[in-house]
Amino acid sequence: MHLLALCAAGGLAAAPAQAEDGALPYDLPDTVDSTLAPGSDEPARYIQDTNDLDENILLPAARPQDDDPDRKWSRDYIAIAAGVINSPTYSGSDDRRFLPGFYLRGRLSGYSFSTRGTNFQVDLIRQRRGQRTDWKLGPIINLRSDRTGGVKDPQVEALGDRKLAVELGISAGVTQSGILTSKYDQLGLRIVGLKDISGKHGSWVVSPTIDYGSPLSKRAYLGVSASVNVYGKGFGRYYYNVDPLGSAASGLPVYTGAGQKATAGKYTIGVAGAYGLSGDLRKGFVLVGGAQYGRIMGRYADSPIVAEAGSADQWLFGGGVAYQF
Repeated sequence: MHLLALCAAGGLAAAPAQAEDGALPYDLPDTVDSTLAPGSDEPARYIQDTNDLDENILLPAARPQDDDPDRKWSRDYIAIAAGVINSPTYSGSDDRRFLPGFYLRGRLSGYSFSTRGTNFQVDLIRQRRGQRTDWKLGPIINLRSDRTGGVKDPQVEALGDRKLAVELGISAGVTQSGILTSKYDQLGLRIVGLKDISGKHGSWVVSPTIDYGSPLSKRAYLGVSASVNVYGKGFGRYYYNVDPLGSAASGLPVYTGAGQKATAGKYTIGVAGAYGLSGDLRKGFVLVGGAQYGRIMGRYADSPIVAEAGSADQWLFGGGVAYQF
């Protein structure tokens, strides 16, 4: 699920997550999967990494199935959301900042699309009206802006900014409706694989995610999500290693452990909810909000960027307003 989406549907969160790391992802049958991803009016270097926000501040889908028996595909819709998120200044930081967030999600002729954090994805498997099992497969493009600017810690700042990375990949998964509480609750599994195509970190990220969401009433919705991020060696070298020159400039010790092998580097768990201001989650304005906890692990947590200058515990909070039409 997502934050702004979570918060709106990114929910604001941003909401990996993603793609890897990142926000609130839910699709009730023929509803809006709300996830809010963090967007910003500031230059790209100040935008929080999309994936670390994505998975998992959740946001619900919005409308039930169309009652038209002649309709073949799930109904068309567009959903937008806006709000604010509070997040670490970089993945591993113990400093925080507020950022504006936005979210866009929709479906046209059975094909779904959405933003999640700073990524955009399209589902190329058309969703048929009334189906309980929804398979998903499609391309995803992501902008990774971690440590591209706005770092508050003077030691990490002395290491120099990283450049904005452009990642391209595939998102695949399945969502089953009618699991526990009603025909509208959903259990979803998905995996996102991303590869840097811009030559910045030159590596890859793979993120499996599981999420569950259910309407509590016609007016309220709650969802939870969990995800793990597995990083390639080049990712660790670029974002978490400290070379001798960086050590001399920052005072942090030399560290090469993060780039020695591909490994799981972070897990996240999130919760998000929505409340229909009109009395009905299926239409009109909806308040959204959520929280996400992430923990940096293993070789990544041992990096002085995290262990000495930051924190392995990563919290994300967000809230906002969504509207579907």
